[in-house]
Amino acid sequence: MLVVMDLDEYRVGSPMLAEGSRPFFCSNSQRKEERDIEYFLLVLSLLALPAAAFGGYLYRKRVSEKVIGEAEIVATQRLEEAKKQAEAKKRESVLEAKDEVYKLRQEFEREIKERRAEVQRTERRLVQKDETLDRKIEQLERKEEGLTRKDAEAQKLKERAEQLVDKQQAELEKVAALSNEEARHLLLANVEREIRHDTSVMIREIEQEAREEADKRAREIVTVAIQRCAADHTAETTVSVVSLPNDEMKGRIIGREGRNIRALETLTGIDLIIDDTPEAVIISGFDPVRREVARIALERLIVDGRIHPARIEEMVEKAQKDVEQRIREEGEKAVFDVGIHNMNPEIIKLLGRLRYRTSYGQNVLKHSLEVAHLAGAMAAELGVDIHLAKRAGLLHDLGKAIDHETEGPHVSIGADLAKKFRENAQVVNAIASHHGDIAATSVEAVLVAAADAISAARPGARRESLENYIKRLQKLEEIGSSFEGVDKVYAIQAGREIRIIVKPDKIDDLSAVRVAREITKRIENELEYPGQIRVTVIRETRAVELAK
Repeated sequence: MLVVMDLDEYRVGSPMLAEGSRPFFCSNSQRKEERDIEYFLLVLSLLALPAAAFGGYLYRKRVSEKVIGEAEIVATQRLEEAKKQAEAKKRESVLEAKDEVYKLRQEFEREIKERRAEVQRTERRLVQKDETLDRKIEQLERKEEGLTRKDAEAQKLKERAEQLVDKQQAELEKVAALSNEEARHLLLANVEREIRHDTSVMIREIEQEAREEADKRAREIVTVAIQRCAADHTAETTVSVVSLPNDEMKGRIIGREGRNIRALETLTGIDLIIDDTPEAVIISGFDPVRREVARIALERLIVDGRIHPARIEEMVEKAQKDVEQRIREEGEKAVFDVGIHNMNPEIIKLLGRLRYRTSYGQNVLKHSLEVAHLAGAMAAELGVDIHLAKRAGLLHDLGKAIDHETEGPHVSIGADLAKKFRENAQVVNAIASHHGDIAATSVEAVLVAAADAISAARPGARRESLENYIKRLQKLEEIGSSFEGVDKVYAIQAGREIRIIVKPDKIDDLSAVRVAREITKRIENELEYPGQIRVTVIRETRAVELAK
């Protein structure tokens, strides 16, 4: 390491000399020159820095001015181009606007021409109409003048005719020796007799024609309705007898001290009759639904083999659920088959209960379906409300579903149920009037009553025991024979018609009509029968002579 220092510093022992440094000795003059040179260089560097900075500033300024000038030139060129493009677009827009204005002007002129031509045509038509009206007014004025003249002439002729009539009437009064009032009364009396006779003949002919036409039309409607409703002739009945695999099963059903049979009767509300009938148990009860529940539960218990009170309760509960499900399904199926909508769910359940209800051996639900189809078919033939007729026909025996639970006839019960579930007033009237208890207020109600009679009276629809059948025939003949003047009575057509032969010397034609009406009333009051019974009174006069 070389250190420059003065001699005086070296002598004293300068601390700048470190270990290992080698001193370089110089004189004071040399040292002064070196310092002056350093000062000069320092001053020169201080003066050169502002000059360099100023030069750099000038250079950057010149460069910036050059860039700005070029940018201004480019901007000016682009501005001029934009102005040129704007002028071009402006000229194009002006040309397009001029073309559009020209087109609109042409269109407007064309419309003006068309409107003008139309106005001219209208003016010509109005002028022609005015001319035609003027001509018609002139013609009417001429006709009015002619009518005035004719009225004057007619008045003169009328006055002359009245004078002649007065004169002729005076001469007739002299010849006939009758006054004007007497002649008028005589003439009116003769005319009245002739008119009454002709009117009676005409009324009789019209009544006969109407009766024949009505019978013919009614037969056609009923025939078509029956053909369109091809129902089975044999109706299903409710089973009330349960078969057993053997007689030992009776003891198991009774159980120890009768606990099984008591449990079954208590849970189902029916009577179980176990007698000497081989391999059979009879179920007795007024409620057909309970009887069906008991039958299903008993059959399942017999198949299962485990018969005790707990098992009986379980089986009865399952049978009740099954029967309720079957009732709902049968009601929905009946409504679907008839094609009725918006039926109350409670009414659907009541319809399903009719599946287990019979009347004279005829299943009530099938009978209701048959009545609905018959009423709908006849309504279609007559051109009345088909859906109303079907709805009323399906619900006409609704009261039979609960007639064993509620007092009163099934007609009033059904009408009350229909009112309760807000059925149509016409449907309620059809239900209440299908047995003639009240007057029918619509054609559909009459058709429901007719369909009910057809369904009940057709062959094979209902059945009754032989004993009841014979008693009904005997009662019919007894009622017919109880009237004075009756000679012979015959019950025919399986009890659906009774023919009464009267003595002609004791009963005349008017009395025969009265006897038929009285017999009909007694039959209605004293007998119960399905359908209708025809009462025919026959009066015959015979003149017999023998040639000898």
